[in-house]
Amino acid sequence: MSEVPQPPEIPEDFRCGFVALVGRANVGKSTLMNQLIGTKVSIVSDVPQTTRFPIRGILHRDRRQVVFIDTPGVHKPRYRMNQEMVRLTTRLLREVDLVVALADASEGFGPGDRFVFDLLRDAGSRTLLVLNKVDLMRRETLLPLIDEAAKTGLFQEIVPLSALSGENCERLEAVLLERIPAGPPHFPPDMLTDLPQRLAIAEIIREQVLKATRQEVPHATAVMVERLTTDESGLTRIDAVIYADKDSQKGILIGAGGRMMKTIGTAARHALEAHLGTKVYLALWVKVREGWRDDAEILRLLGLPIG
Repeated sequence: MSEVPQPPEIPEDFRCGFVALVGRANVGKSTLMNQLIGTKVSIVSDVPQTTRFPIRGILHRDRRQVVFIDTPGVHKPRYRMNQEMVRLTTRLLREVDLVVALADASEGFGPGDRFVFDLLRDAGSRTLLVLNKVDLMRRETLLPLIDEAAKTGLFQEIVPLSALSGENCERLEAVLLERIPAGPPHFPPDMLTDLPQRLAIAEIIREQVLKATRQEVPHATAVMVERLTTDESGLTRIDAVIYADKDSQKGILIGAGGRMMKTIGTAARHALEAHLGTKVYLALWVKVREGWRDDAEILRLLGLPIG
């Protein structure tokens, strides 16, 4: 009779914690999570509100596991989608072990940052402050900014860094590994994210939409994977729909002679092949669905846990 495999023993001094990355739009939350984990888990663009639902990335270290939650940027919501994004972020402030609030140090603190600080104060979270993008500022302006942040009394520690270059990120990692609570790991050591594959693929395609288009088009588009199969030769076939809010946006996404769609499709296929490690056949369609950002059914399919 074969023996039943036993789970590995967890050291008594193991630490594991959930850490939410929060801040206004475009402060570098996704870039920071990718930098700390050492691989691309969350899509990145210079378009505000790129992240639409919480994405977990998992950092594994000796006797330590940090589960980062990349949250949507805090902003003034106009649609049901945006309302749910902000609601989720606000709820997470009370549920995680630590909060890392990010601010763009090169711009100083603005109304959006102060609104985030108010949310943190109301939540009573254990919070660290990251002053990101220090590579874009004059260093003599950094100390006054640190002093201004310290006077709020909100932050257990303030860490200036550059998420893009990695400068001083090791300091933040050390602080987090020390402050997370004792407890067993929540994920196996080879797992970097729990994002379902179809959502990950849709996000990779949407990233290329964001890179190829600007103005209102990125905010009014969503991507949904309708078919995902792999044949005996190892070719992965992906059929996906890009939803637009208006006919005019559909025209922009397709482009003259289909050139924009070809650009998006080619870039997305290359990114998907790198992500999946297989050859990919990608078929994309653009459909108009007016008001999809207020459609609870669509939002659930896109990964937002609508209440």
